[in-house]
Amino acid sequence: MTFAASLLRIALGYIFLWAFIDKLFGLKFNTCKGLAVSCKQAWLHGGSPTAGFLGHATSGPLANLYHHLSGHAWVDWLFMLGLAFVGIGLLFGTWTRAASAAGIAMLLLMWSALLWPANAPGVDEHIIYAVALVGIFLSVPTAWSLNSAWQRTPIAKYLPILR
Repeated sequence: MTFAASLLRIALGYIFLWAFIDKLFGLKFNTCKGLAVSCKQAWLHGGSPTAGFLGHATSGPLANLYHHLSGHAWVDWLFMLGLAFVGIGLLFGTWTRAASAAGIAMLLLMWSALLWPANAPGVDEHIIYAVALVGIFLSVPTAWSLNSAWQRTPIAKYLPILR
């Protein structure tokens, strides 16, 4: 079971880190779909990683709130730092609990921006991923991780929340 949980941790970390990389560079997967690689929507080229989704794709009772948050620099920075933090923490198994908690919060916010899910009332992939992250948070799977090396670093010793 530990290996399955570690595989799940790595896979979810990859999903978050890939979203960060694609939005940063515009690698033609989600960010610059159908356009040139590294298009103007890439964050490095002045694009906003939150403007498209929050500005146009939100629905439900919280849509207006998310429309107002769309494209603000502080929202872009929080979102991108969150993707990187969760992705790196889960993929490498370092600050797994903190990354899981941040990932759960991000996923629940994304879910609330799409109320109500189209395929199954109340449940979509954001909820499934969040439930998986709850399991990772509780079990902290360390197979195939850099956790033991990370625990010896000064920052991990100084900030227990990153253990």
